[in-house]
Amino acid sequence: MLEMMLVYGFVNGAVLVVTALGFNVTFGISGVANFAYGSLYVAAGFLTYLALNRLHLPYYAAAPLTVLITAGFSALMYRFILLRVRGLVVSEVIATFGVGMAILELFRYFGFEGFEYTLPVLVDHSVPIGSIYVDVQRLIIVAAGALLTGFLWVFTRFTRTGLAFRGIAQDERTALTLGINADRIAAWSMAFGGGYAAMAALLILPLGTIAVGEGYAVLTNALAVCIVGGLGSTAGVIAAGFLIGYAQTITQTYLASHWMMIVSLAAILLVLIFKPSGLFGHQKELEERI
Repeated sequence: MLEMMLVYGFVNGAVLVVTALGFNVTFGISGVANFAYGSLYVAAGFLTYLALNRLHLPYYAAAPLTVLITAGFSALMYRFILLRVRGLVVSEVIATFGVGMAILELFRYFGFEGFEYTLPVLVDHSVPIGSIYVDVQRLIIVAAGALLTGFLWVFTRFTRTGLAFRGIAQDERTALTLGINADRIAAWSMAFGGGYAAMAALLILPLGTIAVGEGYAVLTNALAVCIVGGLGSTAGVIAAGFLIGYAQTITQTYLASHWMMIVSLAAILLVLIFKPSGLFGHQKELEERI
């Protein structure tokens, strides 16, 4: 039992890290809390399904196409919607949440509901870890999480656009004086977030089915990981992902699977009460802001 919890808790933590990376990237750079994030995740799943089963594209063509479409849509959402309410936090949340609901309900309207909507696993095989057998798809998620995090670290330190990302994130006013276009970088951050949401969907959805309601669960988990870890902190996302991942696995083992979402909601509530900036947050504590 203990060995199973250790293995699957680690895998579940990696799943949560992969899920939350895109949301964290967008908020950390542009300050926009993209509440359409879960909808982009689900949309990427359905788009890949349509590309594979209706257009009959090979997976190696359908997957990159989906990532590009999702990233492009996210950038356009910033250009035509968020740019008009930039800096108005409540309006940004309402706008992104409204777009997200529209996306999900559009899929529901066209009848995209049922167990037939699935994505293929990359490798249909299981390997033993100790006495526990783990399917290779879950191990791919763990490896992909490390690669996506590593790529983000390299990109933000060794590329011109990545350095502009860091400049805007650290001090937007100073970055503006150096000629960095804040709106362009914010649009790029939205595109990155959308692309990461699509890649998370391609990795995680093969473990189950594509469901409209999954968008709300993904958004809740992403919010929980980012808030607990500290909004804008990649190290915080990693730490919080594994912390919540193990907590969910223990809850599922000793209670039931439907209690797993309660763990995420409780984590959000407790952190907002006792440490609003999160474990690795760089924002000021609530007392210092008053």
